[in-house]
Order: sequence, then C-alpha cells, then structure tokens
Amino acid sequence: MDQRSQIREFLTSRRARITPGEAGLPSYGTRRVTGLRRAEVAQLAGMSVEYYSRLERGNLSGVSDQVLDSLARALRLDEEERIHLEDLARAAGPARRRHRPATGVVRPGVRRLLDSMTDAPALIMNGRCDILAFNALGRVLYAPMIEAARGATPNHARFVFLDPRSHTFWGDWRRAADETVALLQAEAGRDPFDKQLTDLVGELSTRSEDFRTRWARHDVRQYHKGAKPLRHPLVGTLHLDYEALALAADNLTLVGYSAEPGTDSDDKLRLLASWAAAGTPGAGAVLDDAATGGSWPGRRGCRGRR
Repeated sequence: MDQRSQIREFLTSRRARITPGEAGLPSYGTRRVTGLRRAEVAQLAGMSVEYYSRLERGNLSGVSDQVLDSLARALRLDEEERIHLEDLARAAGPARRRHRPATGVVRPGVRRLLDSMTDAPALIMNGRCDILAFNALGRVLYAPMIEAARGATPNHARFVFLDPRSHTFWGDWRRAADETVALLQAEAGRDPFDKQLTDLVGELSTRSEDFRTRWARHDVRQYHKGAKPLRHPLVGTLHLDYEALALAADNLTLVGYSAEPGTDSDDKLRLLASWAAAGTPGAGAVLDDAATGGSWPGRRGCRGRR
C-alpha cells in the first residue's frame, strides 16, 4: 500500500460523492468529473486550488489540525472518516512510525478474562482481522472459520472473501464483506507501513474481485456494536448482538456476542454453551459430524429447533 496513493484515492473518492448542488454551489457547463472539482473543494475549504491539489496528490505532511478540519467540513466527512484523515496525515508526518502495529500475541491475563466468559461467545481480534483467541463457546460458534484456517491463525477477511463457506455462515454476507473491508481500510490509515497488512490486502486484491471492488471505495468504519445473523452448521440461524471493546494496552479488540433473552437464538446459544461446557469435540469434529450425520451431543434437539 503506497501511502500517497491512499491519501489521493481517499480524498478523490470523498469529493466524487458530493454534487455541487449538495454543497450549495452553482454548476456550470458540462462536467467531466463525478462530484466536486478540486477548485470547488478548495473554495469550500477556504484554501487555494494549488494547495488543495498538493494535498490530493498525497502530501499531507505537516498539515495543521485547522486545515484538516476545514477539509473534513468541505468533504462532509463523518466522525470516523475524519479520524481516518487524521490518521493518514499522522502517518505522513515525522512521527509516522509511533503507531503500534497490530500484535499477534494475547497476554495470559487477557486469556484468563476471555476464558472466564462462559455464557457468551467471545474472541480477541487485531487490526488485521486475525482472530488470535476464542473462549470455549466462541470456538464452537466460529467452527466454520476455524476449520477453514486449517491450523493457521483464523483471519476474518480471508474467510469472508476466499472461502465459499462464508456465504452460508454469514446471514448477510454483503454486509459482512463491507464491514470487513471498512475495518481494514481504517487500519491501513493508522499504519500503512504494516507489512503483514500490506501482504493481506495484496493477497485479497489478487484473489477476490469482491474485495477489490470494495477496497476501491475507500469506506472506513469502526464497528463498536451491532447485530449479526449467523448460520451455524448445527443449530441453524442465530441473530446475535455484539459489542467490540478496545484492549488499549495491547492494541487488540475483544468482541463478545449475546442473544435477546427468551428468543429462539437465545435457546440455540444456550445449547451451544452446554456443548462447549461439556468439552464437546473441537471445531473440525463439529463440522465433520454435521457433514456426515454422525452422532453428536444434542444433535437431535438441534434438529427439532431448526
């Protein structure tokens, strides 16, 4: 990932989505560009066309907070897009390597905390979407992703874009794909010099047209809470809420899931939790049994709930 290209493509994609009418500007003659022209962005931001053109060429080094604020207002950036612009500017400056890269290590204390969560599926993820640790219920819930990794560290992005099983696992695959790319875009803005992230983006861009299309949009998001439908191979569809909690000391995120009490999804989650607590076979065994129709604890009850 070239840092200047990231800046250029982000700024051009943001101005392309705003029409002159939306910005309160007159529109004269035939327009060869979608959205605003550079001169119009410069006018809205209160800067010269030459200065804005320099910014859009990817040179944000030394840009003041006031200029970034003016640019964010002119381009109508939301809060997360504004943060992304600030991250891009920070990465372009002298202190660009101060950002701690996404780690691949989970401290013992964090693992103990994760394992103590017995009634809710939970996992630890870094900014590259590597799933570094699961609790027992999380391993059962995410069995398809674990199986797809074949012994390697599961990666949410690789599963979404490179494994056909993800289209079945995620109840809303398009939304899962959009959210995944938006997370990676945000991480790339924070640390464009992360080689593992660069390699991941390169791999996905080469192997997945769905990823390439979404990456070119330059949408950025941080998802702190929400809801996801999942289709588990044994219990069927679950509608789960999630909370993503930052582990600031480790530059990691803890994601926990829950179901609305008294719902069918709550019953199914409790069933999975009972299997996890009983030391049910691992992820590979879960999928093998589901595929072959073999005997598995609670399988008959699971069928009845579908």
